[in-house]
Amino acid sequence: MVQIDCFGQPATIGTVAGVDAWNATQMAFLAHGASTPDHLAATLKADPDFALAHAVKAMFLLLLGRRELVATAREASEAAQSSDRARPVTPRERAFLSAVQVWLEGFPSKSVAILDAVLETAPEDTLAMKLSHAIRFVLGDAQGMRRSIEAVTPTYGVDHPGRGYLMGCHAFALEETGEYGRAAAAGSAALELSPDDAWGLHAVAHVYDMIGSPEKGLRWLDGREAAWAHCNNFRYHVWWHKALMHLDLGQTDIVLDLYDTLIRADHTDDYRDISNATSLLMRLELEGIDVGNRWDELADTSAARTDDGSLIFADLHYLLALIGGRREDATATLVSRIAADGARSGTEVEMRMANPGTAAAQGLEAFGEGDYSTAFRGLSKARRHMQLAGGSHAQRDVFERLTIDAGIRAGQMTDALDILDDRTTRRAGRDDHFAATRREMIATATTPLRVPAE
Repeated sequence: MVQIDCFGQPATIGTVAGVDAWNATQMAFLAHGASTPDHLAATLKADPDFALAHAVKAMFLLLLGRRELVATAREASEAAQSSDRARPVTPRERAFLSAVQVWLEGFPSKSVAILDAVLETAPEDTLAMKLSHAIRFVLGDAQGMRRSIEAVTPTYGVDHPGRGYLMGCHAFALEETGEYGRAAAAGSAALELSPDDAWGLHAVAHVYDMIGSPEKGLRWLDGREAAWAHCNNFRYHVWWHKALMHLDLGQTDIVLDLYDTLIRADHTDDYRDISNATSLLMRLELEGIDVGNRWDELADTSAARTDDGSLIFADLHYLLALIGGRREDATATLVSRIAADGARSGTEVEMRMANPGTAAAQGLEAFGEGDYSTAFRGLSKARRHMQLAGGSHAQRDVFERLTIDAGIRAGQMTDALDILDDRTTRRAGRDDHFAATRREMIATATTPLRVPAE
């Protein structure tokens, strides 16, 4: 039975209750809501043969970047295929099923291409838009995010229920491609239409990070906590942005309090939470701040994930935890595994393990050992392709900072200054606290504290 969902798209759902639960699933997903899995479970309970819901479940699992969930995602994909055979679905739905299959084969960019084809015939399909956006984020494809969003924007009328979330995605894509003024305007407008659009709100936080305006960033976030309080673990990431702003202002006591009470209050092993925590602690240590024993639980968690290999972005942050926690054996194990995966270079994941992964991992390991010349060589090689690691400019900036500091500590001041100048150019030509202090170090040829320890 084909019914029409909240975005005007046909869906082969057998019950009215299933349609209602499916609409709730989609809206929660757009808002990064913690209730998304509950709504999806209710959808499948109302209609166990709803193929699209099984396919989307598989995509949600793959976005978590955990090797142990791949088998579960494959089971969901097989359930979708079985449901299609029992109750054939629409061509649009079948495209989602195909997108899952090629992703499971190791080619998420092909999955994106299939979703883009869906959007060519159904540009108002907000689910396809958001999934395409999410996968491209993992791939580090900022230009693709922007092209995809801008291709469908003209079809979204003022009464389209997904319009606010579309604008939030556009805000983020604009920010990642350097259109900071337009990004801030789009993110603000997104929140006006959809007050729970944490993604749009956080896109504006990114803008203030990139233009070096932490005071404005704090004013933007303060009082808008309701926009991310309902979120899944994405709420930790928004608090992370707030901590970055306080760090840029030198308010390290506030940063550590946010870390303990909000950012890392729950000791999860989700790679996104690990990336928030490790990149923040590393930034603090690069400023000479003693973070106490906070590395320990991160290192314990990351040591258990050295064989994951789902995403190079995740692996590099596990590596930060192991370096910070002085886990030399686990560090060596992870670096070797990244290199071995990269040597195969068959799937897109493996290609990213090869480049930028292997050089970045070796550079980070050397940094932890106090071998700053080797660290600078590896990190400099990796930085030319670090976009391929995925994530955002703000998230990847920890590796940029480590590269610059490695160069300074290795005495390669001219090269470090060149990278610093390039970083400033990409950040609207403005120096933040980090850049200003490094320029002073280079000007006076003063080597900073060697943190983490040799």
